Amino acid sequence: MKQLADPRPGAAPQVRIRPYERGDADRVRAMSALLSKRSLYKRFFAGTPALPSMYLAALAKVDHHDREALLALSEKPDEPEEVVVGIAEYIRDRAMPARADLAVLVADDWQRRGIGRRLVTELARLAARRGIAEFGADTLVTNRPALAAVNSAWPDARPERDGNTAAFRLPVYALLAGTPGIPVKPQARKGGEFHPGLHAQLRPGCAAGTRAGMA
Repeated sequence: MKQLADPRPGAAPQVRIRPYERGDADRVRAMSALLSKRSLYKRFFAGTPALPSMYLAALAKVDHHDREALLALSEKPDEPEEVVVGIAEYIRDRAMPARADLAVLVADDWQRRGIGRRLVTELARLAARRGIAEFGADTLVTNRPALAAVNSAWPDARPERDGNTAAFRLPVYALLAGTPGIPVKPQARKGGEFHPGLHAQLRPGCAAGTRAGMA
């Protein structure tokens, strides 16, 4: 599978990003050992000792168009195999195909190193080329790192509060402004379909088969 983002020096060295493949199921399952209960709760909005089996099963439905998942894999010399240290996903809203739910999860020891931003940026590039204009993302209002990450990538985003959850509308074009081949002005097609760049209303959702969150 083609690598989407080359490793580069800086915040997240020795990490490469590529699409999820069917043979990655065990590798993703093993990521549980790198996640604290707190990180799992932030992602799934419920207590779980490991990545839920329903979530792992749902990854098999990734079709690289309406459902996408990107992996961040470490390439440390002392590791015999690549290890999944981050995963970002979107699922397109069937009723409103210009919208998609976004979810991100990064292993504890790899957080705050720029991996989440790299994953989301690469995911946004793919989504925009597939006609997705806006991501919807939920996070706990107590999840300050996730809130800071959203604010860094989308400075103009303002959440809607629902209890202890903050729901964001995140326009893809705002993150990718200036990217070659990605339109940044709202344009509508006939029949209600949309080009990337058109604002859409958020529908908070369930990326990869369970409630979506950002850890």
